[in-house]
Amino acid sequence: MHIVVCIKQVPDSSQIRVHPVTNTIMRQGVPTIINPYDLFALEEALQLRDRLGGEVTVLTMGPPMAEESLRRALAYGADRAVLLTDRCFAGSDTLATTYALATAIGKIGATWGMPPLVFTGKQTIDGDTAQVGPGIAKRLALTQLTYVARIVDLDAEAGQITVERRAEGGVQVLSSRLPVLITMLEGTNEIRRGSLDQALRAARAEVVRWSSADAGVADLTKCGLRGSPTVVKSVFAPSPRAEKAQQIPVTGRSVDELAEALKAEIFARQPSMEADFLRRAADF
Repeated sequence: MHIVVCIKQVPDSSQIRVHPVTNTIMRQGVPTIINPYDLFALEEALQLRDRLGGEVTVLTMGPPMAEESLRRALAYGADRAVLLTDRCFAGSDTLATTYALATAIGKIGATWGMPPLVFTGKQTIDGDTAQVGPGIAKRLALTQLTYVARIVDLDAEAGQITVERRAEGGVQVLSSRLPVLITMLEGTNEIRRGSLDQALRAARAEVVRWSSADAGVADLTKCGLRGSPTVVKSVFAPSPRAEKAQQIPVTGRSVDELAEALKAEIFARQPSMEADFLRRAADF
């Protein structure tokens, strides 16, 4: 089974800077990491590969320096790494990014076999839009299974998968035919520690580099800033809250009394929450 995992090299969120004119993230000189949410997707793909056989291809779009994150993924155990890099991709928003990545996945499929499973993290820490995974699925006509907490069953021969996804108010169990695109939730697994042999292999491995032409990108007007309709009006840090935390006395009060006092204080500040709470409680 061939599995593709889309990852992204992102700036360390503690050191992000924003360009004052273009309102885009300035990556030069900022330490980078693999988007933490993508590591859950990578580990899930590696576990399926270990159990069912096949190979895992890791794909990212970014500047040449993004090769570092791909080598980290190889050190974790990925079989192949593809870097989609071209000046025409600079400044891509989620719409332009999904166009380029979907095209590259099509080229990966034509080169090494079409993947019945494509994984992404639920979102990235630099954009937080959660749009890229569903966008790729739409462009490739894949069934999208978002916010997946657990893969319950996967029958590769029958082309069937069953997952649990987290939804508002509970958990949904969904079954679908392959191929699918899955966005994994955080906390679903823990990325493995690669072996020394894998680290040495990652250091020597060839990272496949594709330009827009290599990947078969046909319409450059859909790439980069030209293909990005998103306009950032302003970027600003939230102002600090002037209101201080309110303390509730605990001396001489039981746990039940404290709970009631806390609930009363919350409902006093958020009256609509009380009605919603009572409505949900009546459903149980």
